[in-house]
Amino acid sequence: MGDTATTRWQATPDLPLRPAAFYRTLNPVEIGMHLMRTWSPLGTRAFMLIAAWGIWEFAAPDLTRAQSFAVGWMAQIWIRNIVLVAVVASALHWWLWMRMAQQDLRYDTRPMGKNKRLFLFDDQVKDNLTLTLGSAMLIGTLWESVGWWAYANDIAPMITWDENPIWFVALFLLVPAWSIAYFSVTHWLLHRGPAYTHVHSWHHKNVNVGPWSGLAMHPLEHVALYADVLLFLVLPAHPVHFLFAMMHHSLGAPMSHTGHDALRLPGGFRFELGDFFHQLHHRFIECNYGGPESPLDTAINAWHDGTEEGEQATAARRRQLSAAKRAR
Repeated sequence: MGDTATTRWQATPDLPLRPAAFYRTLNPVEIGMHLMRTWSPLGTRAFMLIAAWGIWEFAAPDLTRAQSFAVGWMAQIWIRNIVLVAVVASALHWWLWMRMAQQDLRYDTRPMGKNKRLFLFDDQVKDNLTLTLGSAMLIGTLWESVGWWAYANDIAPMITWDENPIWFVALFLLVPAWSIAYFSVTHWLLHRGPAYTHVHSWHHKNVNVGPWSGLAMHPLEHVALYADVLLFLVLPAHPVHFLFAMMHHSLGAPMSHTGHDALRLPGGFRFELGDFFHQLHHRFIECNYGGPESPLDTAINAWHDGTEEGEQATAARRRQLSAAKRAR
Protein backbone atom coordinates (compact mmCIF):
# COMPACT_ATOMS: atom_id res chain seq x y z
CA MET A 1 0.00 0.00 0.00
CA GLY A 2 1.30 3.42 -0.88
CA ASP A 3 2.58 5.62 1.93
CA THR A 4 1.35 8.71 0.07
CA ALA A 5 -2.27 7.60 -0.02
CA THR A 6 -4.76 10.24 1.00
CA THR A 7 -6.73 9.77 4.19
CA ARG A 8 -9.88 9.43 2.08
CA TRP A 9 -9.04 5.79 1.36
CA GLN A 10 -8.66 2.73 3.55
CA ALA A 11 -6.50 0.95 0.97
CA THR A 12 -4.71 1.92 -2.22
CA PRO A 13 -2.15 0.45 -4.58
CA ASP A 14 1.31 1.99 -4.52
CA LEU A 15 1.07 5.72 -5.15
CA PRO A 16 1.51 7.87 -7.09
CA LEU A 17 -0.21 6.09 -9.96
CA ARG A 18 1.84 6.24 -13.14
CA PRO A 19 1.01 5.75 -16.83
CA ALA A 20 1.81 2.39 -18.41
CA ALA A 21 5.51 1.75 -18.96
CA PHE A 22 5.35 2.16 -22.75
CA TYR A 23 4.27 5.81 -22.27
CA ARG A 24 7.15 6.54 -19.90
CA THR A 25 10.15 4.68 -21.21
CA LEU A 26 11.70 2.80 -24.09
CA ASN A 27 13.28 0.35 -21.67
CA PRO A 28 12.23 -3.10 -22.93
CA VAL A 29 12.61 -4.62 -19.45
CA GLU A 30 10.10 -2.21 -17.89
CA ILE A 31 7.72 -2.64 -20.80
CA GLY A 32 8.05 -6.42 -20.56
CA MET A 33 7.34 -6.35 -16.83
CA HIS A 34 4.24 -4.24 -17.44
CA LEU A 35 2.95 -6.75 -20.00
CA MET A 36 3.67 -9.63 -17.64
CA ARG A 37 1.66 -7.91 -14.89
CA THR A 38 -1.30 -7.08 -17.12
CA TRP A 39 -1.29 -10.58 -18.64
CA SER A 40 -0.77 -12.40 -15.35
CA PRO A 41 -2.67 -15.72 -15.16
CA LEU A 42 -4.12 -14.33 -11.91
CA GLY A 43 -5.57 -11.20 -13.48
CA THR A 44 -8.70 -10.01 -15.23
CA ARG A 45 -7.24 -9.95 -18.75
CA ALA A 46 -6.33 -13.63 -18.71
CA PHE A 47 -9.69 -14.45 -17.12
CA MET A 48 -11.56 -12.63 -19.90
CA LEU A 49 -9.55 -14.45 -22.55
CA ILE A 50 -10.31 -17.82 -20.95
CA ALA A 51 -14.00 -16.91 -20.80
CA ALA A 52 -13.97 -15.89 -24.48
CA TRP A 53 -12.31 -19.14 -25.50
CA GLY A 54 -14.73 -21.17 -23.38
CA ILE A 55 -17.71 -19.46 -24.99
CA TRP A 56 -16.31 -20.10 -28.47
CA GLU A 57 -15.77 -23.79 -27.72
CA PHE A 58 -18.94 -24.55 -25.77
CA ALA A 59 -21.52 -21.74 -25.91
CA ALA A 60 -21.32 -19.99 -29.29
CA PRO A 61 -24.15 -20.20 -31.83
CA ASP A 62 -23.75 -22.35 -34.91
CA LEU A 63 -22.88 -19.92 -37.71
CA THR A 64 -25.30 -21.64 -40.08
CA ARG A 65 -28.14 -20.65 -37.72
CA ALA A 66 -26.86 -17.09 -37.44
CA GLN A 67 -27.21 -16.31 -41.16
CA SER A 68 -30.52 -14.65 -40.33
CA PHE A 69 -31.68 -13.04 -37.11
CA ALA A 70 -33.95 -15.36 -35.12
CA VAL A 71 -35.24 -15.37 -31.56
CA GLY A 72 -33.98 -18.89 -30.87
CA TRP A 73 -30.22 -18.52 -31.20
CA MET A 74 -30.27 -14.92 -29.99
CA ALA A 75 -32.18 -15.92 -26.83
CA GLN A 76 -29.54 -18.58 -26.14
CA ILE A 77 -26.84 -15.89 -26.23
CA TRP A 78 -28.94 -13.65 -23.98
CA ILE A 79 -29.45 -16.39 -21.36
CA ARG A 80 -25.77 -17.35 -21.47
CA ASN A 81 -24.72 -13.73 -20.97
CA ILE A 82 -27.07 -13.26 -18.03
CA VAL A 83 -25.81 -16.42 -16.35
CA LEU A 84 -22.14 -15.56 -16.94
CA VAL A 85 -22.37 -12.02 -15.59
CA ALA A 86 -24.67 -13.03 -12.74
CA VAL A 87 -22.27 -15.73 -11.56
CA VAL A 88 -19.19 -13.46 -11.64
CA ALA A 89 -20.82 -10.34 -10.18
CA SER A 90 -22.84 -12.28 -7.58
CA ALA A 91 -19.80 -14.21 -6.36
CA LEU A 92 -17.74 -11.05 -5.99
CA HIS A 93 -20.60 -9.13 -4.35
CA TRP A 94 -21.34 -11.96 -1.92
CA TRP A 95 -17.72 -12.38 -0.84
CA LEU A 96 -16.65 -8.75 -0.73
CA TRP A 97 -19.84 -6.90 0.18
CA MET A 98 -22.08 -9.40 1.99
CA ARG A 99 -19.53 -11.55 3.77
CA MET A 100 -17.37 -8.39 4.09
CA ALA A 101 -14.22 -10.43 3.48
CA GLN A 102 -10.74 -8.90 3.15
CA GLN A 103 -11.79 -5.42 4.25
CA ASP A 104 -8.14 -4.40 4.44
CA LEU A 105 -8.11 -4.35 0.60
CA ARG A 106 -11.24 -2.21 0.30
CA TYR A 107 -10.74 1.28 -1.12
CA ASP A 108 -13.73 3.12 0.34
CA THR A 109 -15.25 2.09 3.67
CA ARG A 110 -18.63 3.71 3.02
CA PRO A 111 -21.58 1.32 2.48
CA MET A 112 -23.70 1.06 -0.63
CA GLY A 113 -26.53 3.57 -0.88
CA LYS A 114 -29.87 2.64 0.67
CA ASN A 115 -33.05 4.65 1.14
CA LYS A 116 -31.84 7.10 -1.50
CA ARG A 117 -34.36 8.25 -4.08
CA LEU A 118 -31.82 8.73 -6.83
CA PHE A 119 -31.61 4.91 -7.17
CA LEU A 120 -34.26 2.59 -8.57
CA PHE A 121 -36.10 1.01 -5.63
CA ASP A 122 -34.22 3.53 -3.42
CA ASP A 123 -31.40 0.98 -3.20
CA GLN A 124 -28.03 1.09 -4.98
CA VAL A 125 -27.52 -2.66 -5.27
CA LYS A 126 -31.05 -3.32 -6.58
CA ASP A 127 -30.66 -0.41 -9.01
CA ASN A 128 -27.29 -1.67 -10.26
CA LEU A 129 -28.45 -5.28 -10.55
CA THR A 130 -31.55 -4.28 -12.54
CA LEU A 131 -29.63 -2.14 -15.03
CA THR A 132 -26.93 -4.80 -15.44
CA LEU A 133 -29.10 -7.87 -15.95
CA GLY A 134 -31.77 -5.91 -17.80
CA SER A 135 -30.53 -3.25 -20.18
CA ALA A 136 -26.82 -4.19 -20.32
CA MET A 137 -27.35 -7.88 -21.08
CA LEU A 138 -30.06 -7.19 -23.64
CA ILE A 139 -28.07 -4.56 -25.54
CA GLY A 140 -24.82 -6.52 -25.21
CA THR A 141 -26.61 -9.55 -26.65
CA LEU A 142 -27.93 -7.53 -29.59
CA TRP A 143 -24.43 -6.27 -30.41
CA GLU A 144 -23.03 -9.79 -30.11
CA SER A 145 -25.79 -11.09 -32.37
CA VAL A 146 -24.82 -8.53 -35.01
CA GLY A 147 -21.29 -9.90 -34.85
CA TRP A 148 -22.34 -13.52 -35.31
CA TRP A 149 -24.65 -12.52 -38.17
CA ALA A 150 -21.77 -10.66 -39.84
CA TYR A 151 -19.43 -13.66 -39.52
CA ALA A 152 -22.12 -16.05 -40.75
CA ASN A 153 -22.70 -13.96 -43.87
CA ASP A 154 -19.01 -13.28 -44.63
CA ILE A 155 -19.45 -9.58 -43.88
CA ALA A 156 -16.94 -9.64 -41.04
CA PRO A 157 -13.56 -10.90 -42.34
CA MET A 158 -12.58 -14.07 -40.48
CA ILE A 159 -9.10 -15.54 -40.04
CA THR A 160 -7.93 -18.77 -38.42
CA TRP A 161 -4.77 -19.81 -36.62
CA ASP A 162 -3.68 -21.87 -39.63
CA GLU A 163 -4.04 -18.92 -42.03
CA ASN A 164 -2.03 -16.39 -40.02
CA PRO A 165 -0.73 -17.51 -36.61
CA ILE A 166 1.32 -14.33 -36.00
CA TRP A 167 -1.65 -12.01 -36.59
CA PHE A 168 -3.87 -14.37 -34.61
CA VAL A 169 -1.65 -13.98 -31.53
CA ALA A 170 -0.97 -10.26 -32.08
CA LEU A 171 -4.69 -9.54 -32.02
CA PHE A 172 -4.90 -10.68 -28.42
CA LEU A 173 -2.56 -7.80 -27.59
CA LEU A 174 -4.38 -5.34 -29.84
CA VAL A 175 -7.90 -6.02 -28.56
CA PRO A 176 -7.24 -4.62 -25.06
CA ALA A 177 -5.47 -1.60 -26.58
CA TRP A 178 -8.45 -0.94 -28.86
CA SER A 179 -10.94 -1.46 -26.02
CA ILE A 180 -9.09 1.00 -23.75
CA ALA A 181 -8.67 3.61 -26.49
CA TYR A 182 -12.32 3.42 -27.51
CA PHE A 183 -13.55 3.54 -23.92
CA SER A 184 -11.32 6.51 -23.09
CA VAL A 185 -12.59 8.72 -25.90
CA THR A 186 -16.22 7.64 -25.59
CA HIS A 187 -16.14 8.10 -21.83
CA TRP A 188 -14.65 11.60 -22.14
CA LEU A 189 -17.36 12.55 -24.66
CA LEU A 190 -20.02 11.29 -22.26
CA HIS A 191 -18.78 13.85 -19.74
CA ARG A 192 -19.54 16.73 -22.08
CA GLY A 193 -22.74 18.77 -21.79
CA PRO A 194 -26.12 17.07 -22.31
CA ALA A 195 -24.49 13.65 -22.72
CA TYR A 196 -23.47 13.78 -19.07
CA THR A 197 -26.66 15.40 -17.78
CA HIS A 198 -29.08 13.02 -19.46
CA VAL A 199 -27.06 9.81 -19.92
CA HIS A 200 -23.75 9.32 -18.12
CA SER A 201 -24.96 10.81 -14.84
CA TRP A 202 -26.87 7.56 -14.30
CA HIS A 203 -23.56 5.75 -13.85
CA HIS A 204 -22.17 8.47 -11.58
CA LYS A 205 -24.93 7.97 -9.06
CA ASN A 206 -22.49 5.33 -7.87
CA VAL A 207 -19.89 7.32 -5.92
CA ASN A 208 -18.76 4.18 -4.14
CA VAL A 209 -18.87 1.13 -6.38
CA GLY A 210 -19.31 -2.62 -6.20
CA PRO A 211 -19.36 -5.40 -8.81
CA TRP A 212 -22.93 -4.64 -9.90
CA SER A 213 -22.02 -0.97 -10.50
CA GLY A 214 -19.78 -1.58 -13.50
CA LEU A 215 -22.64 -1.94 -16.01
CA ALA A 216 -25.19 0.16 -14.13
CA MET A 217 -25.77 2.92 -16.66
CA HIS A 218 -28.30 4.47 -19.03
CA PRO A 219 -29.35 2.16 -21.90
CA LEU A 220 -27.94 4.64 -24.44
CA GLU A 221 -24.56 4.29 -22.74
CA HIS A 222 -24.83 0.52 -23.09
CA VAL A 223 -25.33 1.05 -26.83
CA ALA A 224 -22.18 3.18 -26.98
CA LEU A 225 -20.17 0.92 -24.69
CA TYR A 226 -20.55 -2.24 -26.76
CA ALA A 227 -20.31 -0.43 -30.11
CA ASP A 228 -16.54 -0.90 -30.20
CA VAL A 229 -17.18 -4.39 -31.63
CA LEU A 230 -18.01 -2.68 -34.93
CA LEU A 231 -14.24 -2.80 -35.47
CA PHE A 232 -14.63 -6.48 -36.34
CA LEU A 233 -16.71 -5.64 -39.38
CA VAL A 234 -13.49 -4.43 -41.03
CA LEU A 235 -10.65 -6.02 -39.04
CA PRO A 236 -9.68 -9.58 -40.03
CA ALA A 237 -10.10 -11.59 -36.85
CA HIS A 238 -11.37 -14.82 -35.41
CA PRO A 239 -14.66 -14.89 -33.46
CA VAL A 240 -12.69 -15.59 -30.28
CA HIS A 241 -11.10 -12.14 -30.66
CA PHE A 242 -14.57 -10.68 -31.05
CA LEU A 243 -15.70 -12.46 -27.87
CA PHE A 244 -12.57 -11.26 -26.06
CA ALA A 245 -13.59 -7.69 -26.88
CA MET A 246 -17.12 -8.36 -25.62
CA MET A 247 -15.75 -9.73 -22.34
CA HIS A 248 -13.93 -6.45 -21.70
CA HIS A 249 -17.37 -5.00 -21.01
CA SER A 250 -19.51 -7.88 -19.78
CA LEU A 251 -16.90 -9.19 -17.33
CA GLY A 252 -14.34 -6.39 -17.25
CA ALA A 253 -16.80 -3.84 -15.88
CA PRO A 254 -17.93 -5.92 -12.86
CA MET A 255 -14.37 -6.97 -12.03
CA SER A 256 -12.96 -3.44 -12.27
CA HIS A 257 -15.72 -2.01 -10.05
CA THR A 258 -15.33 -4.29 -7.04
CA GLY A 259 -14.07 -1.45 -4.85
CA HIS A 260 -11.24 -3.72 -3.68
CA ASP A 261 -7.63 -3.86 -4.80
CA ALA A 262 -7.49 -7.63 -5.31
CA LEU A 263 -9.12 -10.93 -4.44
CA ARG A 264 -7.05 -12.79 -1.89
CA LEU A 265 -6.62 -16.48 -2.77
CA PRO A 266 -5.38 -19.49 -0.76
CA GLY A 267 -1.62 -19.94 -0.63
CA GLY A 268 -0.90 -16.21 -0.42
CA PHE A 269 -1.88 -15.56 -4.05
CA ARG A 270 -3.84 -12.52 -5.26
CA PHE A 271 -6.22 -12.28 -8.17
CA GLU A 272 -5.70 -8.74 -9.43
CA LEU A 273 -8.98 -6.95 -9.92
CA GLY A 274 -10.43 -3.61 -8.90
CA ASP A 275 -9.25 -0.36 -10.45
CA PHE A 276 -8.19 2.41 -8.10
CA PHE A 277 -7.54 4.69 -11.09
CA HIS A 278 -11.22 4.43 -12.02
CA GLN A 279 -12.32 4.55 -8.38
CA LEU A 280 -10.75 8.02 -8.28
CA HIS A 281 -12.86 8.94 -11.30
CA HIS A 282 -16.06 7.94 -9.50
CA ARG A 283 -15.08 10.07 -6.51
CA PHE A 284 -13.78 13.16 -8.30
CA ILE A 285 -15.61 12.82 -11.66
CA GLU A 286 -13.58 15.11 -13.95
CA CYS A 287 -10.38 13.06 -14.05
CA ASN A 288 -9.10 9.64 -15.11
CA TYR A 289 -11.43 9.15 -18.06
CA GLY A 290 -9.33 6.36 -19.52
CA GLY A 291 -6.76 4.19 -17.77
CA PRO A 292 -3.02 3.84 -17.24
CA GLU A 293 -2.77 2.25 -20.71
CA SER A 294 -4.45 5.21 -22.39
CA PRO A 295 -2.62 8.47 -23.23
CA LEU A 296 -5.81 10.54 -22.97
CA ASP A 297 -5.63 11.73 -19.36
CA THR A 298 -2.03 12.91 -19.52
CA ALA A 299 -2.71 14.59 -22.86
CA ILE A 300 -5.62 16.65 -21.51
CA ASN A 301 -4.12 17.17 -18.05
CA ALA A 302 -6.81 15.08 -16.34
CA TRP A 303 -4.51 12.53 -14.66
CA HIS A 304 -5.21 12.00 -10.94
CA ASP A 305 -2.35 10.02 -9.42
CA GLY A 306 -4.10 9.29 -6.13
CA THR A 307 -2.06 11.72 -4.02
CA GLU A 308 -3.07 14.92 -2.26
CA GLU A 309 -1.34 16.87 -5.03
CA GLY A 310 -3.40 14.99 -7.61
CA GLU A 311 -6.56 15.82 -5.70
CA GLN A 312 -5.69 19.50 -5.65
CA ALA A 313 -4.94 19.51 -9.38
CA THR A 314 -8.27 17.80 -10.09
CA ALA A 315 -10.13 20.32 -7.91
CA ALA A 316 -8.52 23.18 -9.86
CA ARG A 317 -9.50 21.53 -13.14
CA ARG A 318 -13.10 21.20 -11.99
CA ARG A 319 -13.19 24.88 -11.10
CA GLN A 320 -11.89 25.74 -14.57
CA LEU A 321 -14.52 23.55 -16.24
CA SER A 322 -17.27 25.10 -14.11
CA ALA A 323 -16.09 28.62 -14.94
CA ALA A 324 -15.98 27.81 -18.66
CA LYS A 325 -19.50 26.39 -18.49
CA ARG A 326 -20.85 29.50 -16.74
CA ALA A 327 -19.16 31.74 -19.32
CA ARG A 328 -21.02 30.21 -22.25
